[in-house]
Amino acid sequence: MKKLLGYFVLVIFGTVIAGCSTVTKEQIKIKSQGGRADIFVEVKDDVTIPEGYADLIIKAHIKTHLEGYYIGESKKSLHGKPEYPFLINIDGQAAIWKVHGVKETSPEYDKDGKRRIDPEAGTGMKYYLSKRVRVPAGSHRIFFGLPEERYFLEVEVTLREGESAVLEFKPLYKTNRIPKRIPTFLKGIDKYEVFLDGKPVKSLTN
Repeated sequence: MKKLLGYFVLVIFGTVIAGCSTVTKEQIKIKSQGGRADIFVEVKDDVTIPEGYADLIIKAHIKTHLEGYYIGESKKSLHGKPEYPFLINIDGQAAIWKVHGVKETSPEYDKDGKRRIDPEAGTGMKYYLSKRVRVPAGSHRIFFGLPEERYFLEVEVTLREGESAVLEFKPLYKTNRIPKRIPTFLKGIDKYEVFLDGKPVKSLTN
């Protein structure tokens, strides 16, 4: 009877997880399509900001395991591939920026032979996003998504006319049980912390 009950619990739990994943996938799909093209433009140079506008520098990164690290992972997976997509939607205008990855190896142990508690220690592929966009001054709702991870969050920021601001998304990784419960990029992304000019911004979604 206990085994049967445990089975049903697992089935229900699996159904809930699958349902959440489907919802997330649909939300990312909708946000990636957008519907507007008049909210922001990408700016290449740090030039004078026109009256009524502000610049937003969007920064984010993620480190993933290399291709083939996990046996059985789908060949369609973008982990460790040359490019990795980041999705940004500002007030209904969407952009998917594909970032080139750089193979990176960070020390796993310090000089004393002790294991470092660096979530990005080890060899993997790192993807850096850095884009400057020009938007009307005022408040904006920003959707940040990782289509490959089926992860997203939303924040609202207020930008002052004629100024530049840096919106940074910093990754927090899932924990590894062996040898200790420490976060590691090899387990995938858990969530992102958001900062506007170094000050924390509360997520509207999680």
